[in-house]
Amino acid sequence: MQVDTVRQEPGAALGTAARHDELRRPWRRRLPLLPALVFTVLLTQIPFLMNIWYSLTDWTIVPPSSRRYIGLDNYGDLPNDQFFRDAAWVTVVMTVSAVLASLVLGTLLAVLLDRKFFGRGVARTLLITPFLIMPVVAGLIWKNQMFSGLYGVVNWVTARVGMDSIEFVSRYPLGSIVVVLVWQWTPFMMLIMLAGLQSQPAEVLEAAKVDGASGFGTFRQLTLPHLRPYMELGTLLGTIYLIQVFDHVAVMTGGGPDSTNIPYFVYQRSIGGGWEFGKASAYSIVVVVASIIVATIALRVLSRLLRGEEIA
Repeated sequence: MQVDTVRQEPGAALGTAARHDELRRPWRRRLPLLPALVFTVLLTQIPFLMNIWYSLTDWTIVPPSSRRYIGLDNYGDLPNDQFFRDAAWVTVVMTVSAVLASLVLGTLLAVLLDRKFFGRGVARTLLITPFLIMPVVAGLIWKNQMFSGLYGVVNWVTARVGMDSIEFVSRYPLGSIVVVLVWQWTPFMMLIMLAGLQSQPAEVLEAAKVDGASGFGTFRQLTLPHLRPYMELGTLLGTIYLIQVFDHVAVMTGGGPDSTNIPYFVYQRSIGGGWEFGKASAYSIVVVVASIIVATIALRVLSRLLRGEEIA
């Protein structure tokens, strides 16, 4: 029997080796990151998977009981839970009000800071400061020093115009929390809007000025369309963070009919005294899913914004 042998040319062998090396090169670059990736997955995904399992069980600590698998019953009970519906409504109102108000104020401040004036750097630093304060500290400052009915700054101002003292936190709990959130998140929106204003082509504004366009007309027809992706980005990022607000509710009102949002409601149903870990896990999964949906939209907006900058 005759065996045919195929001789491989040296150039072809070198080409095959080069292709294999080209395929292995990305893995070589990613190999040093593999331990960090594995650690991150173990640290985040395993607790999340356990939380999903807990949400499928009936598990209470007081009175003590063993975990019993009940499937999707906890999720089926969500629409019928009046307290959860109230917490969901408070979460929507709190998030939407704080995001929209901080976006409007942040845009106005960004327009002011986009102009040159003496002390602009100092003013910008002072305006950024509220965003750097810890949420717990911000809540305590506003509750005890601004909204206090005895010695609060707001009541001191209203007393000068003949108004009676008001306990804002107890009478308007949701509004008080929204005010603090707007105070803290307006600098964040301002920075995003300021970046958008400073990226606007100067020659376009000069051309509009030469053509006789008014300042308001230029802002409405040129600046606002240019700021639209930045506004969308700020709105979505603010929503991702503010939908998870817990600290302000805990230190200012401690929960209540008009101030308990879903994160604080989950706390109340679990380690806050309810000890119903099965239902609390189901509630938290709902919040996570909502946050993932918003985060996905935010990433798409950010990707579109970056593509627009590259094209420009």
